[in-house]
Amino acid sequence: MNMGHEEISIDLRTADGSDALLFRLRGSLDLATAPTVRAALTDAAEEKGHDVIVDLTGLEFLDSTGLGVLIGAHRRAAERGGSFRLVVSDGPISRLLNITGLMGVFAVYRSLDDARGERDRIEAAI
Repeated sequence: MNMGHEEISIDLRTADGSDALLFRLRGSLDLATAPTVRAALTDAAEEKGHDVIVDLTGLEFLDSTGLGVLIGAHRRAAERGGSFRLVVSDGPISRLLNITGLMGVFAVYRSLDDARGERDRIEAAI
């Protein structure tokens, strides 16, 4: 199977040194893969808790459907008193979060260590 826009890899583990669930996404988070990611985020949070870190540094593509999945997961965590953090590198996904205003909604960090320690949060570019 080629790594086109119809494939995503989800690596789930607990983040070292914290109770947070760590999701590492690789590939594309879009219309084709959004249901898979939504189910994985929902199931894990229901079973193991609502402190979630999603590492998007390996993601190649993110569209509005994928953003909807992240917004939903963020909302669920907030409703249950949990936290929802994203790790992004500079590039198209970081720009997308800025353009859509979501950089100010999500807690976004440049590294997993920063996200774990909740330090050096990236501020929205105005």
